[in-house]
Amino acid sequence: MSGAEPAADGRPRCPWGLSTEDYLAYHDTEWGRPVHGDDALFERLCLEAFQSGLSWLTILRRREGFRSAFAGFGISAVAEFTDADKERLLADAGIIRNRAKIDATLANAKVLAGWDEGELDALIWSYAPDPATRPAPRTLGDVPAVTPESTALAKELKKRSIRFVGPTTAYALMQACGLVDDHLAGCVARGGGR
Repeated sequence: MSGAEPAADGRPRCPWGLSTEDYLAYHDTEWGRPVHGDDALFERLCLEAFQSGLSWLTILRRREGFRSAFAGFGISAVAEFTDADKERLLADAGIIRNRAKIDATLANAKVLAGWDEGELDALIWSYAPDPATRPAPRTLGDVPAVTPESTALAKELKKRSIRFVGPTTAYALMQACGLVDDHLAGCVARGGGR
């Protein structure tokens, strides 16, 4: 497994961020940066669930289609979706048309619509580990797929009736939303936004 590698600009990045321009932009400006707000975290939670079993690049390239199809991932708006909306989503080529994932997204919105404002944000961020206890990964092989925190977060979300978020999806969410900084040692994006 390799460590940070130079991009075309000569600056070192995590190797996965070098494969396409889409990945490079996402790596440099979004991944690992703190995300707050219930709707913003609901979007990331949904997109990570849709990514399950697929390449993140597939989701990244369809993100605007997802945003359009799911009313910008406003929890209150998605909670009001009807069976007709579900059929519309199943026919929408701009998203991943997986019935189980669509059903989970709609069900999760209905659950979250009953939560207090800021409750999703507070819950997710309560599982952020102390950065002092996490040394910078040197290679991609040093980056875990699951952690005790992601397992606990997934268990708590399931207990609260949130579907389609297992420990691996929860950890991907934690990485994407800046709860952990898994940019490799030497990567120019490490520590960004903190």
